[in-house]
Amino acid sequence: MEKSQKVNSFILHALKGVDKEIETGLKGITLNIAGNNPSMSVERVTGEDFFILSKTLEKNPYINGLDVRYNLISDVGAYHATKLLQQQYNLVYLNLMFNDIGPKGGELIAKALHNTTLKYLRMTGNKVENKGGMFFAAMLQINSTLEKLDLGDCDLGMQSVIAFATVLTQNQTIKGITLNRPILYGEQDESTVHLGHMLKENHWLVEIHMSKHDVRNCGLKHLCDALYLNKSLRYLDVSCNKITHDGMVFLADVLKSNTTLEVIDLSFNRLENTGAKNLSETLASHNRSLKALSVVSCSIQGEGLVALSQSMKTNPILSNIYIWGNRFDEATCVAYSDLIQMGRLKPDNTDVEPFVVDGHVYLAEVSNGLKKHYYWTPTYRDTFSHSSNAGYSLVPVGQQL
Repeated sequence: MEKSQKVNSFILHALKGVDKEIETGLKGITLNIAGNNPSMSVERVTGEDFFILSKTLEKNPYINGLDVRYNLISDVGAYHATKLLQQQYNLVYLNLMFNDIGPKGGELIAKALHNTTLKYLRMTGNKVENKGGMFFAAMLQINSTLEKLDLGDCDLGMQSVIAFATVLTQNQTIKGITLNRPILYGEQDESTVHLGHMLKENHWLVEIHMSKHDVRNCGLKHLCDALYLNKSLRYLDVSCNKITHDGMVFLADVLKSNTTLEVIDLSFNRLENTGAKNLSETLASHNRSLKALSVVSCSIQGEGLVALSQSMKTNPILSNIYIWGNRFDEATCVAYSDLIQMGRLKPDNTDVEPFVVDGHVYLAEVSNGLKKHYYWTPTYRDTFSHSSNAGYSLVPVGQQL
């Protein structure tokens, strides 16, 4: 098969680049064959192409990372990926996001991870569904090397999310997990209740992403109850949920005593002025551990935004704040302009930039944030820049996104 099949030109181009790096003496190289590369004509990698690639990498001691995001490897490529995982003992990073891998492919990869050296796996956007999710959860009962697992946008079901919550009460290796956008039914925050219970028992998890998880105020209360006991979690992502200002009462209260949380993403929740003021009071007078807060598009008006800016004047630890998408008035614009001009808020640590027109101060959007490059990576500057991916820089679990 190797000899009869034409080799994908995109793979050849990437391998030539790696050869040049090897010649310079580099080791620990990540081979980047991302199918969404806009700077060159790309022939996307199929499952058959991945067979040839895997054979090329099997015994290569220089490559320890493989990024094949946004290709078409499907379940066929997933099968060859399992063979690579079983035979390439230097591989620590594998990015398979958005590759049309289904439940069967998910099952194959999960079973291959029972005994590998892999530390970081991204399966984002592959529809492994509830069935595939159950195999990944079962894998975490056995695997002792994986540190970061991303199953966001994988159509996980309630059963598999609860299974993850159950196994993570015992797993001491996983430091970061992403369970964004599962397919859930019901209004009772059942999965969040189980994840809250897990956080009470787990003292090793550093970051958890629960974006688009249908979390309501009741679910947030369960998470906050757990955070009174949890002493390891540093990054909490509950963006794009159904949390309102009522939920901020619970979060503001736990932040008075919690000393480990460093990054909180509340973007795209309806916090409004009341929720913002609840947070600002705690940040101003009690909390001295939170470093980054994102309240992008949270229906906050001038009064709430100014209150958050005032909290930064008395809180020396809070260094990053992201506010774009809310309702700015002139007082808001002046408040954040003053923070930036006095040096309290660095331009790289926020997503707004002041400018003046006819004597009035306005705020423009800047492409900074906690995880701007979660779904895509730029070709025009450093992929892992602190300003665009501050969440991962402040709480580093692995070098790659």
